[in-house]
Amino acid sequence: MGHHLATDLEAASTLEALRMAIAQAVTVPKGLIHHSDRGVQYCSQAYVDVLQANGIGISMTEKGDPLENAVAERINGIIKQEYLDTWCIDTVAQARAALERAVFLYNSDRPHNSISNLTPDQAHTGTMKIKRLWKNYYLKRTPVNAVQDVLSTVNLSSDINQNL
Repeated sequence: MGHHLATDLEAASTLEALRMAIAQAVTVPKGLIHHSDRGVQYCSQAYVDVLQANGIGISMTEKGDPLENAVAERINGIIKQEYLDTWCIDTVAQARAALERAVFLYNSDRPHNSISNLTPDQAHTGTMKIKRLWKNYYLKRTPVNAVQDVLSTVNLSSDINQNL
């Protein structure tokens, strides 16, 4: 929902994408969780403040394993391989315009098996119940200290399945 192409890894650049996503959501769904890797931009106080101010839960990968952030890795891979790699891009301005177009196409024209073959736009704005059509091959970890580690592992696909 939010995207921003930057030439740096500054939190201010990442905040632009987060603010875009929040603005497009109109209302932030209760229980929404923002999942990211452990990049410094996502750990910055400014970024965390915006998430908390909007009632968005925070989840981060534990080991830097791409499987822990599979949804983001998949989206980024599709946008790069199916859209950006096929277009001639020579400047940052062209890259920004191409990214804008790629995200639009990804969200409005591409049905996804993982969301009942709806487009992301349809899934975000529709009232239909979305049926999970994918499998999770990533094993849940066991607690290191069962007394301290009372919360279950954050595994978005498993958590979604429990709520369906």
